[in-house]
Amino acid sequence: MNALSRYAGPAYCLMRLIVGLLFACHGGQKILGFPPGGHGAEGGLMMFGAWVELGCGFLVAFGLLTRFAALIASGEMAVAYFMAHFSADKFFPIQNHGESAVVYCFVFLFIFFHGPGAWSLDALLCKGKAAAATT
Repeated sequence: MNALSRYAGPAYCLMRLIVGLLFACHGGQKILGFPPGGHGAEGGLMMFGAWVELGCGFLVAFGLLTRFAALIASGEMAVAYFMAHFSADKFFPIQNHGESAVVYCFVFLFIFFHGPGAWSLDALLCKGKAAAATT
């Protein structure tokens, strides 16, 4: 099992990239109509959520302001689940079609606690600050 540990950094980066881009696609469908096949945001809270999905998705994907973006995205998915999916007669996420909201919520919560990782723009920018602080 230790042989796989050397791939933990790149695997986490790949997971963060894929999850972030998939999340941004949800916002892109609502705001831009791209990728096709989605529904537009009517306005108000749904439009705000679409901008959060698009912006935070890209920030998480590229590892810029990762913890902040992941916390906001996780909270948005918790709100989306309880406002759009949860009901007393359909308690379980598989019944109310809220499983993607729950998965996104907990993946972003994990990213918030784990941080951006070594393969991120945050790490690249902080490396430059650390080098400048030591000289």
